[in-house]
Amino acid sequence: MAAGSKCLWLIDGAYLFNARQSVSPGFHYDYLKLRQKLESNASIWRAYYLNSTPDPWTDAQDGFHAWLRSASPRGPKIITKLYQLKDIQADKAYCIQCGSKVKLECPAGGNHKLLNKQQKGVDVGIASLALIHKDNYDTLILSSGDGDLIDMIEHLSELGKRIELMVFLEGVSTDLQARADHIHWINDFSEEVKRSSSSAS
Repeated sequence: MAAGSKCLWLIDGAYLFNARQSVSPGFHYDYLKLRQKLESNASIWRAYYLNSTPDPWTDAQDGFHAWLRSASPRGPKIITKLYQLKDIQADKAYCIQCGSKVKLECPAGGNHKLLNKQQKGVDVGIASLALIHKDNYDTLILSSGDGDLIDMIEHLSELGKRIELMVFLEGVSTDLQARADHIHWINDFSEEVKRSSSSAS
């Protein structure tokens, strides 16, 4: 990040949660420490956390989201945008080795309906925020590995925006990696942002 740079930080919560295992099984990070790490080099104008959650939310989720929104020194002051998980029918799967579709069945038998929960709206939300606020920041810091965001990234690059990633070593589209001006690999400073046992995150 350039000195004096004004940054927008957009976070795909599901991506960070799943990719953290690349550090070690059971590794947990602290959003306040992640923000402090970024702000050691530049000013974050605004930060957003986007995720899909089950309906209804649990008390633990409510507490975590409230903590995310809390300002320093208690919390990381991150705006939360939450979407409902979408039910996707799961009666078939694709076998990579055979190149064919196979039928899925419940082991209990009968005509049981099988569903998967799928994240919905997060990538669109990230792209919308990045474009809506384009006049308010110099650098976009993206914590996502989703290659579907590449058109947005290319557009912002053409507008002169600096693109940075704050991601783990796994689960990041190589298209995003190739177009980033800088990548903050969390694995390289994982001990600095590791969650302590007393942390609310």
